[in-house]
Amino acid sequence: MKINVKDLVLNTSIIKAGQQIFLSGTIYTARDAAHAKLIKMLENGEKPPFELKNSAIYYCGPSPAKPGAIIGACGPTTSARMDIFTPRMLEEGVKILIGKGARKDFVTDSIKKNKAIYLTATGGVAALLSKTVKQAEIIAFEDLGPEAIYKLEVENMPLTVGIDCN
Repeated sequence: MKINVKDLVLNTSIIKAGQQIFLSGTIYTARDAAHAKLIKMLENGEKPPFELKNSAIYYCGPSPAKPGAIIGACGPTTSARMDIFTPRMLEEGVKILIGKGARKDFVTDSIKKNKAIYLTATGGVAALLSKTVKQAEIIAFEDLGPEAIYKLEVENMPLTVGIDCN
């Protein structure tokens, strides 16, 4: 099933666990260090570098782009490392989480409570996933290197629904 990020955030119930989808639209990368900075910003009453409400976060730290390429390899990182940050991010309105691996029960409960979804990307195919990226730009925390926050425009990114909103 082909689906756009904008459509999915407005109605997360249109997909079910186990379903394979091809996602297109705007997503943001954020790993451990970026999540820690985002949470600190929220705690300090500061505005995050992108609108969290109705956003999609990809747990990814892209490698540098080769000359002429949009982005380097951009495979998923282990989602469990973001578990401690996830409930707060979902409370702020994040609707789509993309990564790999299992999530703790409290994260699954928070996904359901906030009517969000967790999509899984296949590990080990970072070069293939980079081909779905049509635009990429660093928008925050450049000092974190590959853990900076990137704004990505993706087209037909192959994903599997790991946890649906129900």
